[in-house]
Amino acid sequence: MTAAVSLSARTDARDAPAAAPKPVRIADDMAMLRAAAELTRDLNPPKPWVYWTDLLLSCALGYGALAVAIVGSNLWVMAAAIVVSILALYRAGSFIHELTHIRHASVPWFRFGWNALVGVPQMIPSFMYEGVHSLHHARTRYGTAEDPEYLPLALMKPWSVPVFVVVAALAPIAMIVRFGVLSPLAVVFPGVREMVVARYSALSINPSFRRRAPEGELARQWRWQAAGASVWAIALVSLTIAGIVPLKAFLMFIGVASGVMVINQVRTLVAHLWENEGEVLTQTAQYLDSVNVPPPGALPLLWAPVGLRYHALHHLLPGLPYHALAEAHRRLSADLAPDSPYHRANYRSLTGLVARLVSNSGRATPV
Repeated sequence: MTAAVSLSARTDARDAPAAAPKPVRIADDMAMLRAAAELTRDLNPPKPWVYWTDLLLSCALGYGALAVAIVGSNLWVMAAAIVVSILALYRAGSFIHELTHIRHASVPWFRFGWNALVGVPQMIPSFMYEGVHSLHHARTRYGTAEDPEYLPLALMKPWSVPVFVVVAALAPIAMIVRFGVLSPLAVVFPGVREMVVARYSALSINPSFRRRAPEGELARQWRWQAAGASVWAIALVSLTIAGIVPLKAFLMFIGVASGVMVINQVRTLVAHLWENEGEVLTQTAQYLDSVNVPPPGALPLLWAPVGLRYHALHHLLPGLPYHALAEAHRRLSADLAPDSPYHRANYRSLTGLVARLVSNSGRATPV
C-alpha cells in the first residue's frame, strides 16, 4: 500500500513483480517473536461491546441497503445500495475468522448471534470454518498439502489466479445446493453424509483437503447450524418458485452474496505471497509469507476489514482480538529495529500485490 493506501497502479520496491521464488529456509527471529509476545500481553482480552456493536451495525447497514436495492426503482440508487450492502455484509461475514480464535466464553452468545444474523442467512455457518482454520495455523501444516487454506498460487499456471476469483462468484449457488439438496440427503444416506462431511463442509481453497467428522461441542454446533442453513435454503428457493419471494429479491440476494464472496477471494489472493512449495516453515517464515497492509491509508478498511489488513501480524499473534491489532502493529513497528523481519511483511497496495502474484505465476514452473 502507498503512504496513502490506494488501489492505484503505483507500486514501490516491496510491491514490484519479482522473479518466481525458490524455497529458502528461514530461521526464527527470536527478537521479533519475543517482542510480539511481550509488548502485546495487555491487548489479549477481547472487548465484547466492540464485537457486538461492530457486528450489529454492519448487519443493519448491509441488510438495510439490500432492502433499499430490492424495493428501489432508480438504477443509481439501487446500484449504490448494492455496493453498500456488499461491503457491509462482507465486514459482518468476516467475523467468522474471529469466531475461530476467541474464547467463546469471553464474548458470550456471539457465535450464536453471528450465525443467526449472518452464518445461516448467508449459508456460511461457522462450523464450515471452525476446526478448519486452526489447521492453517498449525506449526507443521502451514503451507503444506495438509493446509486447507493454502495453495502455491505464485507457482501455479497463470490462469489459476483469475479462475480462483471467478469460482467464488458461484459460491452462493453452490451453498444452496449443499444445504438445500445435499444436507437432507445426508440425513437419510450414510454414504452421502460421509461425502458431504469430508468434501463439502469446509471453507477451504485446497481441493485435496478432506475433513474429519466433528466431535463433542463442534458436532452439536454443526447439527443446529446445518439444520438452520438447510431450512433457510429450502425455504428461500421454495418461496421464490411459489412467487411469494419476488424473483428480483432472490436475484439481488444471490448477487450481493456473490459480491461478498468475490471480494473475499480477492483479499485472499493477497493475504499471503503463496510462495511455499510444501515445506514446513518456521514461524518467521510463515510471517514473511503473509501480508500486512498497514495505515495511513483507509481503503483496506473496506477490502480487508475486521483486522484482516494485519494478516501477517495475526500469524504471529493468532489469539489477539481484531480490535487490538492496530495498536500491536504500532508498538512493534516502533520497538523493532529497521532491519527486523517484521517490517518486511508490510506492503503498500492491493494492485501491487496482485501484480506480483500474477507475474510470479507467469514465470514459475507450473505445478
